[in-house]
Formats: sequence, C-alpha cells, structure tokens
Amino acid sequence: MDLSNLRPADGAKHNDNFRRGRGHGSGNGKTAGKGHKGQKARSGATRPGFEGGQMPLYRRIPKRGFTCRNSKEIIGINVSALEVFDNDAVVSVDTLIEQGIVKNPKDGVKILGNGELTKKLTVQANAFSAGAAAKIEALGGKAEVI
Repeated sequence: MDLSNLRPADGAKHNDNFRRGRGHGSGNGKTAGKGHKGQKARSGATRPGFEGGQMPLYRRIPKRGFTCRNSKEIIGINVSALEVFDNDAVVSVDTLIEQGIVKNPKDGVKILGNGELTKKLTVQANAFSAGAAAKIEALGGKAEVI
C-alpha cells in the first residue's frame, strides 16, 4: 500500500450532478429518491426555523434589553502601546493596524492615558482622553483629532 494506490472507499464518492426522475432505466425514476407521499416528497419546502407548528425556538427564547442603533464601538488603546514606534513618528489608525496593535478599528480609536510614554510622537486618532493628550504633549508631541 502506497500513496499511488489510495482511492476512496466504494460508495463514498457521490456525484451531485445526478439527474433524478428520468425514468426507470436511469435507476432513479418514479419517485426520484423521495420515497412515497409525505411532506418531504412534495414541492414547496418549509421555511427555515419552521418546527411543524410548534412554537419555534426563536420565539420561545425571551428577548431582553435594548440595542441602540446609533451607538458607536470605539477601540481604546493605552499610551503605553505607542512605545513600539520610533521617535518623531506619525502614528495613525493605519500604522496601528500595520503594527498589530489594532485589528479592527470599527467606529474609531481612542487613545487612553494608562502607562508611560518616552517618545515624541504625532498621534492622529478619533479621540483622546485628557490624560493621554497631556502625556503626549508633555514630551513635545502632538495629539491630533481626525
């Protein structure tokens, strides 16, 4: 037995291209593989989630709370995460994605003031906390809101 002799077991492979209901000679005529009578033998399948008249799961489970359609999901990044950049670098949302600090910016990026910063940076983000802006500007950098 080696790789050149491998093949699927008999009956394991089935061609989806098979033409059903084309007479007795085809081997799949008459009922075309649907059996006799019943709901599944007829055309017009039930809609997704239909449970035969029983109250469906999506209606049995309680609905709770409220989701505001206007809320924004803003990603928070601490000042300490900006240490990976070189001195005098321009840090934008795109450069944060390239460095792997932010994976999906969603509705925006906010720089938060947790941690220490030792480099002069020009940071461009959607929002800054007061502490983060103070730390960036204390080192001679700029906190630009885009």
